[in-house]
Amino acid sequence: VMGPTGAGKTTFINLASGANLLVGMDLESCTSTVKVAPQFWLDGRLVTLIDTPGFDDTNRSDADILNEISVFLATSYKHGMTLAGIIYMHRISDGRMGGIARRHFRMFRKLCGGDTLKNVVIVTSMWGQVDRKIGEAREEQLATDDRFFKPALDQGARLVRHDQTTESAHAILHSLLGNRPQALQIQRELVDEKKDISQTAAGEELNREIAKQVKRHAEELTKLGQEMKDAIREKDEQWKAELRFETSRYQAEISELQDQSKQLVSDYAQWQAAMERKIAEQARREKLNAEAVEKDYQDLVKEVEARFRRAAEAGKQEMDANVTRLQREWQEERDALRRQILNPSVSDRGPFGTLAGMVDLLAAVHRLKQLVEE
Repeated sequence: VMGPTGAGKTTFINLASGANLLVGMDLESCTSTVKVAPQFWLDGRLVTLIDTPGFDDTNRSDADILNEISVFLATSYKHGMTLAGIIYMHRISDGRMGGIARRHFRMFRKLCGGDTLKNVVIVTSMWGQVDRKIGEAREEQLATDDRFFKPALDQGARLVRHDQTTESAHAILHSLLGNRPQALQIQRELVDEKKDISQTAAGEELNREIAKQVKRHAEELTKLGQEMKDAIREKDEQWKAELRFETSRYQAEISELQDQSKQLVSDYAQWQAAMERKIAEQARREKLNAEAVEKDYQDLVKEVEARFRRAAEAGKQEMDANVTRLQREWQEERDALRRQILNPSVSDRGPFGTLAGMVDLLAAVHRLKQLVEE
């Protein structure tokens, strides 16, 4: 998920995933580094959302941000991970798409490349902060003006609205789930083509932008130099002090921009090493977790087996007690029947009494046979 600071990237991710990433309440960036939200299931698919800092970050240079995003994308690509979709967020509440916003989107396109734009969704946010008709007019301009999103839309990107609800976020993600994951241009350049970061399309775009800013600042310094001559001629000390301050500020900004261009290459190696250490540490933690889970599983198996043994032993004891009881009852009944057979009770009740005694005797013999068979 990419886009300028304050466009709602982190809020979108929190809505969709149920995560609790820190959200900025103003135009100062809270997403200072690339963050991976907890995975979640959507329509039977496991989804991972990645939060990224904007290139207009208030605390970091564009070169620093490009390095971090590029290293993350290149490293994940090396490990076989590609993106099924890329979301670019834009505030519809912005009165116009100014130079910074256009520069940000140009950098985004250089990262993606033309071939992957069909996996891109441009999401307009903050519709609740603008009159609907005004928002729709801005949306139309964004979609039809070559200075804005039209070139990307012509190459397969889509423009959709987000109404700040979970349902809206899930609908946007659902539209991306069926995409075939593809490598971004920056991933192919750094990994497959083994280019230096400054040789990538995004790196070249950043250096062009830096050169433009240096040129503008140099032109301002030329103007300030002419004004300083006028101030000296007029002996205006306050004016000279103001001009010295402005001159110092522009010189510092030029120096900072030039350092950005130089550090783009050197810092990339540092970011890469840091990312490799992070991945190694993550792998170590996952291994420890897996070992702990395996131990817990084995302990559980042992406990279940022990419970089964105890239950079997208890059952055997109960069964043995039942068998003993049945054997005792069988013995008692057998002894009683034997006594009845050996000592028949043929009473003096006439012929019916003798017959009844014989019937009882035959019944006793039959029961004894049953007990023996049992």
